[in-house]
Amino acid sequence: MKVLLIKDVKTLGKAGEIKDVKDGYGQNFLIGKGLAKLATPDVVEHWKAEQARLEQELKDELTRLEAEKITLDASEIKIEKSKAPVGIKGSVGNADIANAIVEQLNIEVDKKHINLKKALKSEGVHSVDIKLGHGIHATLKVNVVAV
Repeated sequence: MKVLLIKDVKTLGKAGEIKDVKDGYGQNFLIGKGLAKLATPDVVEHWKAEQARLEQELKDELTRLEAEKITLDASEIKIEKSKAPVGIKGSVGNADIANAIVEQLNIEVDKKHINLKKALKSEGVHSVDIKLGHGIHATLKVNVVAV
């Protein structure tokens, strides 16, 4: 029996491979547990089409992330905070930076992906590292202004 592996099987092979297995192992274990499908021409063709679609989506996402990286690296966002006798009142955290990016640059960034060692508590321009995904990082300049 020929099966198309949907998931990696430790002793058999990786997802996407077509393997020749014994009928009972293929039917009862691999197909029964959802690890494989019977390798008919339709199933194989559908699998290849799905993989091509996923690959194209990944390319599109990487292109979008590279464009966002270029925009973030070249940009400086401005965050206004109330003035205190020394510095600013409160601090600028991940959520403040994420909201400012959406408002000023129209780019959605999850606040968990903004790397701040500690909250920004002083005026001036600060560099902030942002993880965009797939190993792509951007460095954004954040200008904290006391008003």
